[in-house]
Amino acid sequence: MNTTPLKIVFHGQNAANFRQGFESLIGSEHQILDLSDALDQAGERAHYESADVVIGIKLNDSMPVPLKARLFHAPAAGTDAVNTALLPAPCTLANCFGHENAIAEFVIAALLMRHVPLARADQDLRQQRWTYWAGQKAALRSELGSQTIGLLGFGHIAQTLALRAKAFGMRVHVANRSPVASPTVDQSWTLDGLHDFMGSADAVVVSLPLTDNTVGMVDAQAIAAMRPDAVLMNVGRGAVIDEKALYDALLARQIGGAVIDTWYQYPTPTQAECAPSQYDFAALDNVLMTPHMSGWTAGTVRRRQETLAENIGRLSRGEALINVLHGPR
Repeated sequence: MNTTPLKIVFHGQNAANFRQGFESLIGSEHQILDLSDALDQAGERAHYESADVVIGIKLNDSMPVPLKARLFHAPAAGTDAVNTALLPAPCTLANCFGHENAIAEFVIAALLMRHVPLARADQDLRQQRWTYWAGQKAALRSELGSQTIGLLGFGHIAQTLALRAKAFGMRVHVANRSPVASPTVDQSWTLDGLHDFMGSADAVVVSLPLTDNTVGMVDAQAIAAMRPDAVLMNVGRGAVIDEKALYDALLARQIGGAVIDTWYQYPTPTQAECAPSQYDFAALDNVLMTPHMSGWTAGTVRRRQETLAENIGRLSRGEALINVLHGPR
């Protein structure tokens, strides 16, 4: 089958994470260029404007327009930083997943830490304290398999997590925009039943993307509906959970705790370090804080590279693309 040579640009540091070894996944007829975030080096603006394929995570009014692009491909799931109004009419917006296995493992690991205190047991025994010695009533611990996990959203991440949770014997509850029918789900709600859902689980995991409809969805009222010993986890987007409501609930010990991987403030090219929130979550002892790491594994990178390469191959052959979020106008 005939293929059309394409000019492909990897824009910025985020896209550069998926660049190494990419030539081996696509045909040698294609041209690949690496561009800086600022697009301020000699010739970069012209290359960006003339590319057939842009691999990147943002497009806004401060940037040049990819005038000839036929595919703008995010190397990640989230595309909330891409202004689709700026895409040329023939351009398709697509994204990548491939992070669901890694995030599911992260969630299970974080939950297991609450039930199997290996680090504390090790630290204590090194000090000759037999804190969790079997036979002591005070050493009894809970089991993950006796818990109910609540999944807010039922996309790639939640579906994979449901399978992992079932392997541990957990009950799986889901709240989703559309009704859910799955052999891995024991009970489900649509979003008009959000508060009932929030109160039904021992751990609520948020994996929703950030859209106009999901901003602040988990607000003070939703958190108040949770069980007092339940844990709230966010591996979706920070702003889906209301920032102040989350902090206030943890400060007041209104819920059992939180595991937060996606945040409200992030480093920038000019500020390499920053607090993840305007509130002092770091001072709280009932939150586990991680730096947006849940999906970042070698397997995730490889799977996303394969998705990028698959769509580039399809585009060059004139075939239908996958993972399309916004088609040509």
